[in-house]
Amino acid sequence: MSVDMQEQYDKIYRYCYYKVRNSVLAEDLTQETFLKYFAQNAYIDRGKTLAYLYVIARNLCVDSFRKTQPELLAEDIPHTDCFEQIELNYSLRQALKNLPEQEQDLLLLRYVNELSVGEISSIMGISRFAIYRKTGSAIAALKKLLEKEDFQ
Repeated sequence: MSVDMQEQYDKIYRYCYYKVRNSVLAEDLTQETFLKYFAQNAYIDRGKTLAYLYVIARNLCVDSFRKTQPELLAEDIPHTDCFEQIELNYSLRQALKNLPEQEQDLLLLRYVNELSVGEISSIMGISRFAIYRKTGSAIAALKKLLEKEDFQ
């Protein structure tokens, strides 16, 4: 499987940013992810590049939380004149926070990073059927949470 490393770099950055909510730290974790990946020459030819990259990134994000307590930072709010879009983004972010972490990861990988079900299955170590089932369950839970906020 040929993997476009620039595209994967961007996806790993988004994944790390979603996890740590700090652009500088996410950039550092992304760079460290790729350094660790390329340092393991034996693994590069085995064919599960995406799974290995996401496992490294996830572990580095977890390690960063273990090293220091996360500080409360003001969330980045885009400067725009569209109040409804800001409100929707905020409501969506709050609803996502109410989902279990595995479901948050699943939705991030599937819809933000646009990975296939097979790739997510390799990354998360669960069957394709479980990915479909959990994705449907996560979306249903997210819809229910947003309906409470009157965002049908």
